[in-house]
Amino acid sequence: MRTTVTLAPDVEELIRDQVRRTKRPFKFVLNHLLRTALRGNSGTDPVAPFRIEARPLGLLSGHDPRGLAKAADDIEAEAFLSLTHRLEEAHKS
Repeated sequence: MRTTVTLAPDVEELIRDQVRRTKRPFKFVLNHLLRTALRGNSGTDPVAPFRIEARPLGLLSGHDPRGLAKAADDIEAEAFLSLTHRLEEAHKS
């Protein structure tokens, strides 16, 4: 349907701000805002669902992938202790 509507200057500016932010056409933004307001929605644009694509880790059999986080923590702790020890030795000199 085609119609003429007179918008208040502040409403026009709000719509134009939304056009600039979303980089969508004025007509699309106006229809979306009216639809959202009339339906009582939150006003957010529909977002494509977040998808995770699983892929094999290439681990050798017998290796528990849950143990990798613990191994990484152990390595980080060892590196921290080693650095701390070297700094203490350098400070004593």
